[in-house]
This record gives sequence, structure tokens and C-alpha cells, in this order.
Amino acid sequence: MLRPLENRVILDISKYKKEETTSSGIILTGESSKEAPVYGVVVAVGPGRTLDNGEVVKIEVKEGDKVVYHSFTATEVEYEGKEYIIVPVQDILAVVE
Repeated sequence: MLRPLENRVILDISKYKKEETTSSGIILTGESSKEAPVYGVVVAVGPGRTLDNGEVVKIEVKEGDKVVYHSFTATEVEYEGKEYIIVPVQDILAVVE
């Protein structure tokens, strides 16, 4: 399994991946559609950010949380045939309850 470092979180986006083709067959291009907040499920959480004094600030989300994130800084990864993204925790906007 992938293990995120520092204050990063790995999200499974397979259920929520946006369509890049409209219903009439028009293919959407450009980065603007990737900048909108989208959904994902947390599959792994890093240990947190280490402050200068050595204290570790833990991450507030946990595995299994459905979250809304800003995809601007997301890194897409394919692992064992499945698509994931890695995002810094500060790009997670909300937990869906």
C-alpha cells in the first residue's frame, strides 16, 4: 500500500471522478475543470507535520472519511491498477458527514 509522508493524505477518487466528456460528446479540456473542489475517500494518512520544536501536528481526517478537496495541488498516482491522488492536508476543505 502507499504510505503518505508528513502532512499528506491519499484519496481514492474512483467513485467521484468527473466526466471529461459532455453528454453531447464534447471533450472538456484545460485546467479550469480540475481546479474545482471535488470528492474523495481517505485511504491513508501521513503522520502529520513536524514543527520546529519537534512537536508533531496530527492530521484531523482518518481513513474512510469522505472529503471535499481542492484539486489544484493534487498529484495523481496509479497503484495496482487503481487511481489515487495525494494531497496536502491543507487542501482538504471539509469532511462529508
